Amino acid sequence: MNQLAIRCRFRRLPFDNASMVTDSYRPESKTIAFNALKGACGTFLKDLKALPDDAFEKKFGVATRTVADIVYEVNLVNDHVGMVMRLEEPFTWPDEQWIKAPVGFGTKEIAIEAFEKSSERILATVEAFTRDQIEEPLKTDEGETTRFERCRFMTLHLWYHSGQLNFIQTILGDEVWHW
Repeated sequence: MNQLAIRCRFRRLPFDNASMVTDSYRPESKTIAFNALKGACGTFLKDLKALPDDAFEKKFGVATRTVADIVYEVNLVNDHVGMVMRLEEPFTWPDEQWIKAPVGFGTKEIAIEAFEKSSERILATVEAFTRDQIEEPLKTDEGETTRFERCRFMTLHLWYHSGQLNFIQTILGDEVWHW
């Protein structure tokens, strides 16, 4: 057996390379895509719920976006990608550079409810596909991809904006990690 004297940085325990190779069960792409997206949606929702009511319409400067703007964009991306994944004709993407929430979308209650519906819709979409459908080629305006890659994009997009929500949370004085 090929022993490597590598130590885990956090636990300071030796392990060997041979034990890292396995032919046992490995999750399939659909499971990976669904669980990653579900986890990102759940974390984003926890971040939203932790923010105070007035944060949803608060502007921190001339060019900044509000929490409501961020949630609205996340919903648009999830809905647009979902339509592409279902082979539906997607809506035309808004022309403006930064997406802004429409009037009336700025309350915590409305933003959270809209996000919950959007995340339920995209998760149901992904769950309905087979592993083969998740992996098959999919044509988009940007070229060829797969549904798996679209799920990875949405997951990354959610985490990116989750970081923005965490930053806003700290600007508002909340130092607690809510997830």
